Amino acid sequence: MGKNITPYQFNITCKDRNTLNKHKSLLVWFTGLSGSGKSTLANLLEVKLHSLGIRTYILDGDFIRQTLNKDLSFSPEDRKKNIRRIAEMAKIMLDAGLVVLAAFVSPYKNDREFIKNIIKPTNFVEIFVNTSIEECKKRDVKGLYLKAEKGEIDNLTGISAPYEAPDNPDIEITARFNKNEAIDEIFKKVYSKIQLTKK
Repeated sequence: MGKNITPYQFNITCKDRNTLNKHKSLLVWFTGLSGSGKSTLANLLEVKLHSLGIRTYILDGDFIRQTLNKDLSFSPEDRKKNIRRIAEMAKIMLDAGLVVLAAFVSPYKNDREFIKNIIKPTNFVEIFVNTSIEECKKRDVKGLYLKAEKGEIDNLTGISAPYEAPDNPDIEITARFNKNEAIDEIFKKVYSKIQLTKK
């Protein structure tokens, strides 16, 4: 089937969309344990970017699991499928000219490296929201950690499934940052990456 597919070459390119938007496309990938604050930070960052006229979209783990990937479990194999689909979707959204903020546990280093390679490193920023498991358990608004400890949930990252922390993230957010400091740090990095080169 693949050898019979020839992509159509459309006239309008990603570069054209970036020029129209007055900023480059970018994938900002938030990784960390459930309850670490990934979605909260992505939301605050989007508000700040949106206020400056930057075209954004948030991809969130729970939303994707209820829609595009509702057929997948949390087994290691399905986690890889989940990430592969998200990466391909993010690639399309970057081609559309957007700054995509993705908040996913994404526990495996190889999967995150796959995303970076498919998107291209120049279009990718990795944010490690490094919140301790103890703090995540305290927050636990979904009750996932309690259920996992009771044996009601299998393959919960940090309890019954591993989390492989990034070795060299672009930014690492720890307890020493408050929300405003964290957003300022992330914003500076993102804003520098999406600037168009002035002629």
